[in-house]
Amino acid sequence: MAPKSKEKSKPLASSQSSISIEDLFTSLNGHIKQLEYEKAAKVADQVLSVAPGDEDAIQCKIVALIKADNIDDALKIIESHQRLPIDLNFLKAYCLYRQNKLDEALQSLKIPEKNTATMLLESQILYRVGRMDGCLEIYQELSKSKIDSLEINYVAGLVSAGRASEVEKVMDALRVKPMSSFELAYNTACSLVDRNKHRDAEQLLLSAQRLGQATLKEDNFADDEIESELAPIAVQLAYVQQLLGQTQEAMEAYTNIIKRNLADESSLAVAVNNLVVLKGPKDVSDSLKKLDRLIEKGDQGQFQLGRGLDSKLSGKQREAIYVNRVLLLLHANRMDQARELVTALQGMFPDSVMPLLLQAAVFVRENKAGRAEEILGQFAEKFPDKSKVFLLAKAQVAAAAGHHQVAAESLAKVPDIQHMPATVATIVALKERAGDIDGAEAVFDSAIRWWSNAMTEDSKLSVIMQEAASFKLKHGREKEAFHLFEELVKGHGRVDALVGLVTTAAHVDVEKAEAYEKQLKPLPGLKGIDVNSLEKTSGSKPLENGSHGGTVQMPEDNKNKEKTKKKRKRKPRYPKGFDPANPGPPPDPERWLPKRERSSYRPKRKDKRAAHVRGSQGTVVREKPEVAAPDPSSRSAADNAESNAASSRPNQASTSKAAAQNAGSSKTSKKKSRKK
Repeated sequence: MAPKSKEKSKPLASSQSSISIEDLFTSLNGHIKQLEYEKAAKVADQVLSVAPGDEDAIQCKIVALIKADNIDDALKIIESHQRLPIDLNFLKAYCLYRQNKLDEALQSLKIPEKNTATMLLESQILYRVGRMDGCLEIYQELSKSKIDSLEINYVAGLVSAGRASEVEKVMDALRVKPMSSFELAYNTACSLVDRNKHRDAEQLLLSAQRLGQATLKEDNFADDEIESELAPIAVQLAYVQQLLGQTQEAMEAYTNIIKRNLADESSLAVAVNNLVVLKGPKDVSDSLKKLDRLIEKGDQGQFQLGRGLDSKLSGKQREAIYVNRVLLLLHANRMDQARELVTALQGMFPDSVMPLLLQAAVFVRENKAGRAEEILGQFAEKFPDKSKVFLLAKAQVAAAAGHHQVAAESLAKVPDIQHMPATVATIVALKERAGDIDGAEAVFDSAIRWWSNAMTEDSKLSVIMQEAASFKLKHGREKEAFHLFEELVKGHGRVDALVGLVTTAAHVDVEKAEAYEKQLKPLPGLKGIDVNSLEKTSGSKPLENGSHGGTVQMPEDNKNKEKTKKKRKRKPRYPKGFDPANPGPPPDPERWLPKRERSSYRPKRKDKRAAHVRGSQGTVVREKPEVAAPDPSSRSAADNAESNAASSRPNQASTSKAAAQNAGSSKTSKKKSRKK
């Protein structure tokens, strides 16, 4: 049978050799137009079998494999043809980009001459890596040439780089409007969210949703495909509702997106994460189950997001998912899992402060506030450019633990806010609780000196001086408070400071207090009040001779006010035959109480004969045998016998202990037994 098979294979080989290369390329072009990429790759193999090393056939095969999502096979073809004089760096970089090997992809694009396609791919890789400055430089260079949909990526890069305020200016330079496409409208709405214009963002997202539905229907998309394409807009709209405080609407939107399961993987992940945030610690187990579906643990113990989310989500989005899982683990008291994930996050996000803050949060959850304060202080010294976050966190942990002095010192080390009124008030309150009054006063003095030398329009000097004067007056330092109030009155002309100055001067210098008192405006309605007569009222202290002054009536402003009518006194009505002159003995004060609650109540004696068992007439009563001490082993059986005897209906006289107890327990049971 083997020779026969060989004979049949000869004419097949001859038929292949008879097909020209032109016909193969024509067939290859037809498959590409029909989007039949797997067939196109097979035809490219036929061309290479006839003409090995053909550059066009190699490139067509690589592109066909990429279009068919056979990235690994395409990369193998590229590696096998590296020796040929063909520039495959762009295709290699794209394959590495698809495999999420971004650093290697950037290395492949380091070529002397770069065309538009190469620059676009490089900008996309830089966007994914998070190097937004380099990405925006390429977009700015490409904006000089006319490239379709460049503005969509340009605006997305600006938003991701934190430069949302420049979006409007860039769009004016490119001469495009937000409603040019639903993708551009979506990215512009994201920029409005970053600028805290949530209402405008909501309206633009709704417009983008309507525009997207109309555009995709024109392109003959199915309803499910339209919903999948517009899923990012729906998720972002729910997020805006969440920011606007419309919690219930946002939760319903997230739940609907998750249940329908028509969105792409990245939109679903964002919806799940935001829904978990909205729920908070209410349903920890369910939230953990939702997040556990997104996070996978590799064979070597490393954590990663499943379903290709690592390559689809930005760094901030991935970090938010991990951080929320750690917080849920802390609420669920799964300390070992939380500690393991926090340790892994420090390697996954080395430039972020969140893993370090979470490490302190784990110590706080374990009631180790001192250890948390220690490591936060170490992080503040190790990363001076990020020390503000660590110092604020340390102050919060210390204040919650009752370490007021440590919290005050941490706040004082933040140079940006240490002289702001809110910070000064917090530090003073902490030092006052710690008993450091001199330190609190020094904080006020330092803030006054700083604001006196600060060249700012919105000066807070008067606010600080007012609070400092009140603080000094509260703690018995009247002279210093007097000088501050006096400076406030002379330099700022504040009425409330004038009141404080008069009050303080009364303790220091009475003459100055009277002089400043004259600057106070008189209160309306007090002109007719005589102070001397007011002191003689019933509320005043007794005079030296021990007598009180008579009550002085206050003058009434409204003389036409009607006098209050005097109530007519009526004579009391007595019962018939009652003589008020001889009322007789007083009534019993306990006459309205029940008899059993009165002091004269005496309960009736119980009949001792009721305990004896009486049978019918002529019944002989036997003597009770002596009962020995019960055996512990038979105690349960005896208890059961007693309970059964007590619960059963007595039909005849019994001399047992249970029957005696039953007969003596109630009169009704005895009457029933007698009738029978």
